[in-house]
Amino acid sequence: MKVLTFGEMMLRLKPPGNERILQTQTFEATYGGAEANVAVSLALLGNEVAYLSKFPNNLLGQSAVGTLRKYGVDTSKILTGDGRLGIYFFEKGASVRSTNVVYDRAYSAFSQMKATEFNWEEIFQDVDYFYFSGITPAISDELKHAALAACKYCKTHEIPVVCDLNYRGKMWTPEKAQTVVGKIMDYVTVCIAHDEDFEATLGIKAFDGDDSRGIEQKESFKAAMKKVQERYPNCKMVASILRNIYSVEDSEWTAILLKDGAFYETTTYKMHVMEGVAAGDAFGAGLMHGLLHDYTPTELVQFGLAASVLKLTISGDLNLVSEAEIRNLIKSNNGVRVVR
Repeated sequence: MKVLTFGEMMLRLKPPGNERILQTQTFEATYGGAEANVAVSLALLGNEVAYLSKFPNNLLGQSAVGTLRKYGVDTSKILTGDGRLGIYFFEKGASVRSTNVVYDRAYSAFSQMKATEFNWEEIFQDVDYFYFSGITPAISDELKHAALAACKYCKTHEIPVVCDLNYRGKMWTPEKAQTVVGKIMDYVTVCIAHDEDFEATLGIKAFDGDDSRGIEQKESFKAAMKKVQERYPNCKMVASILRNIYSVEDSEWTAILLKDGAFYETTTYKMHVMEGVAAGDAFGAGLMHGLLHDYTPTELVQFGLAASVLKLTISGDLNLVSEAEIRNLIKSNNGVRVVR
C-alpha cells in the first residue's frame, strides 16, 4: 500500500549547540517539514511513500529532493518552478529558555502554488492513504483550496485521509484555522491532535495550557476526542500525545487513541530531550505504519508513541530510526541497553 504526504519541505538552519541566533557565526544546514518528515519515517520503516510538493528549480531544490530520495521516498510527484526554498531557523532552548523557531518562507515555490496546478486524478492514481497536516492549508488561500479539493477527491474515491491538525500560531489565527480546518475535517478519517490543537483548530477545549500537567488532564482530552467524532462522523479514529513538560530537556510523554468508542492508552516515558522538534511527525508516521500493517489499536498507539519519543533523542527534523529500534524500545520499556 502506498501513502502520499503533501506539504512544504524547507531548509533548516540551526546555530550549533545551544547558541542563540543573535550570537552565532555559523548555522547547521539540514532539511525538514512536517509531511516530508513523515514521508522519510515511513520509507525508513519499509513502506511505499510518495511526497507531493513544489521546489525551486535550483541547487537548493535539487538538494532537498536528493535528501528525500536518499531515504527511499518517491519524489516523482514533486513539481518544480520559480520561487525560492522556504527556510526556518531553529534555536534550541535550554532549561527554562524555550526553543524558538523563526520562519522565512514567504514567496517560496510551494507557497506561490495555485490550486489549479494539482491534477488530483493523476496524483492519486496509485495512492492508498493521504496524509497532510494543518500547516499546509495555513500557508496560503490557494493551498487551503488545494487541500480541501484533495480531501474531497479522496472521499469520492474511498482513500482514507489522515490529518495532523498541527496548529502553528505564527502562521494563522485560531479564528482562521477553525474556519478552514472545520471544512476539511468533514473528510478526515484519522485525526491527530495534541495540546492546543483541539481548541485552536476546532474550538474544542481539551487542554488548559499548563504544559507541566498535560497528562493530568487526560479526562478532558478524552472528552474532546469524543466531541471530535460526534461533530465529524467521518472521523473513525482520534489520537493524541499528552505531556508533562518540566523544562526544555525533561518531560513525560504518553498517548491516547480513540477508536470505535474505546480508548487505548500507552506506557508513559520519562524523557531527557536532545532536541524537541518533529516528535509529532514521528508519532503520525508511527500511526500510519500501524494502519498499513493492520496493528491492533493498542499496538498502533504504542508504536506511534515509541517512534515519537525516539525522535526526541535525534537532532534534525528526520526520525532516523528503524522498526527494530522502535520495537526494542516497546519491549524494554526504556530502550537503555547496549545492542550487541
